[in-house]
Amino acid sequence: MHDSNIYDSKNRYMEYSVLKYLAFLKTADLQSFTKAAEALSCSQSAVSRMIKDLEAEFGFSLLSRKKKTVSLTAEGKAMLPKIRELVRAFDGVQNCADELCGVESGVIRIGTFSSVATHWLPNIITAFQKDFPNIDYEFLLGDYAEIEEWIVSGRVDCGFLKVPAGGDIETIPLEKDKLMVILPEGHPLSECEFFPIRNLADEPFILLEKGKCAEISELFEQYGISPKVHFTTWDDYAVMHMVESGMGIGILPQLILRRTPYRIVAKELDVPAFRTIGAAVRSRDEASPAVKRFLEYLSYR
Repeated sequence: MHDSNIYDSKNRYMEYSVLKYLAFLKTADLQSFTKAAEALSCSQSAVSRMIKDLEAEFGFSLLSRKKKTVSLTAEGKAMLPKIRELVRAFDGVQNCADELCGVESGVIRIGTFSSVATHWLPNIITAFQKDFPNIDYEFLLGDYAEIEEWIVSGRVDCGFLKVPAGGDIETIPLEKDKLMVILPEGHPLSECEFFPIRNLADEPFILLEKGKCAEISELFEQYGISPKVHFTTWDDYAVMHMVESGMGIGILPQLILRRTPYRIVAKELDVPAFRTIGAAVRSRDEASPAVKRFLEYLSYR
């Protein structure tokens, strides 16, 4: 056998071994073969097969498989930190190799929500591409909780969300985004300098909210306001359309309201109200060279 063939064979074996370790880590962290497969962009059967191969090599079970749940066995719990350390070491080797090669090509996977994707990312990526034209991008749109989960699981390389965030991730605060009251044109308070927060309880309210993204409800709770919520949605354009149609009033972050096509009026509240948007990664030290350089371009937003 030629030396090059020996190298190729060993290299393929090493890559598959690392994939098996990674499949085990993702399944253990997410407690689901399905979620692990989604995070690794492969089939559920492939994840299951890799873990079975790993268990066959070790000679014991790593996971306890029940109908709807996956949990670690005692042996799996003992092996988890060792395998995690091994995968991180491999990532460090790969990052070192990438740094030696330079930021020439690759894909940056970004978790984001719609207003950042619409109003920030085009400017950031335009500036970044001038210096690094061979980088490609993958966007995943979700809410704050989904984006945080994608960062932790490794489904995305970095993301944008509301900070501070929970979980074991590093965040970079970027901007305070004011929460603005939106009114239909001709509303009696459309000419006031600041909208009185107490008046939010006086007419039908259209609430922008989903899951843990409850910043507007938190504002109501903070000031003891009980609005007449007639509609709840996670579609900011639906909120604007309903307000324009006279179905009620609402609150939206200022970033969403850039270049809005709707006939609505946006007013600041008479109390401080904002969300802080930031960028996040699982670990800046362990991020790829491309992601590290991308984070340096966030000021172009």
